[in-house]
Amino acid sequence: MIPRQLHDPLIQALREAPAVCLLGPRQAGKTTLALEVGKRLGGLYLDLESELDRAKLAEPEAYLERHLDKLVILDEVHRTPNLFPILRGLIDRARRTGQGHGQYLLLGSAALGLLRQSGESLAGRVRFLELTPFTVREPTDRDTATLWLRGGFPDSLLAQSDEQSLRWRRDFIRTYLERDIPQFGPRIAAETLRRFWTMLAHRQGAPLNVAELARSLGVDTKTAGRYLDLLVDLLLARRLAPWHTNVGKRLVKTPRLYLRDSGLTHALLGIADPEALLGHPVAGASWEGFVIENLIASAPEGTEAYYYGTSGGAEIDLLLHLPGSRMWAIEVKRSVAPRPERGFHAACADLNPARRFVVYPGTERFPLGQGVEAVSLGELATELYNMSKRG
Repeated sequence: MIPRQLHDPLIQALREAPAVCLLGPRQAGKTTLALEVGKRLGGLYLDLESELDRAKLAEPEAYLERHLDKLVILDEVHRTPNLFPILRGLIDRARRTGQGHGQYLLLGSAALGLLRQSGESLAGRVRFLELTPFTVREPTDRDTATLWLRGGFPDSLLAQSDEQSLRWRRDFIRTYLERDIPQFGPRIAAETLRRFWTMLAHRQGAPLNVAELARSLGVDTKTAGRYLDLLVDLLLARRLAPWHTNVGKRLVKTPRLYLRDSGLTHALLGIADPEALLGHPVAGASWEGFVIENLIASAPEGTEAYYYGTSGGAEIDLLLHLPGSRMWAIEVKRSVAPRPERGFHAACADLNPARRFVVYPGTERFPLGQGVEAVSLGELATELYNMSKRG
């Protein structure tokens, strides 16, 4: 098993909270990580997509009460929302006997629904963690360029060739469209949602315009918004919010939209290899989204992510509001000789961030003037992660 950067935080959370909810898209490695943790802690694993395991929970309270002395792992728990009130009662019962932590590890692939279900029933009893696909920090034995091309889903990244990786991603997309997505809401035609998903890939990093998406798809704005909400809920898309604090400027207030895994973006666009990627019009926006996802995944708990833009052209690709009210301003460049834009300097003058970086594909770290440093993605991700450990 490749060590995951969330392994130790997950162990720590189970030592402190009665229940931990591990969120992440399908095939990101949640089950593998949970089984590894369960093996270490002596846990019991139940897959709620398995008829056999669901049968064990025909009388859930009676079954789970027999296992109050061990960690119970419930995979795809969103399939059985009726469990949450029962878990609350069992957690409270165990608390009265002095067992206040490490009872349940809940795994789910749909963020909003699971947050709502568990939040209502397990308020004050559950901690949430998100497992992303592999990041640049994790020891996969794949370089950054390969991670960018293939994305971080384990079976895609670790494939023996780019061709095998692309086949896996195409199968993954098809399975999501035809089998997984219908489980989470009203029936949506697979071909319609594929077209929508592909449109988002073409608009990687662009300001979100739901009305334009609706017109292109031939549906009303409400329907297009529902499709987008679904992809965000499934942790496949991100709406990066604009910085909203009043700085005396006319701020851009429209979120930017990114597909969260670069490999899926490339598969939707038919990009098969490094040469095709570097020559594609989406390459710059794809690299930007890839960098943003890796840095957010590496940042300390409690970090808030935004972009900053004004009508006058001041712009910051990623603004990290770190715990303790520190701000880091990050511009993303694909050039090996990076130079920050004038708009980046103007935005930094507006906000006066504590640190200023330009992330680029090279390996050396060097100053660019006016307090700005050029840095590789891996080095900056590691710096953010080490802040988490110190915290």
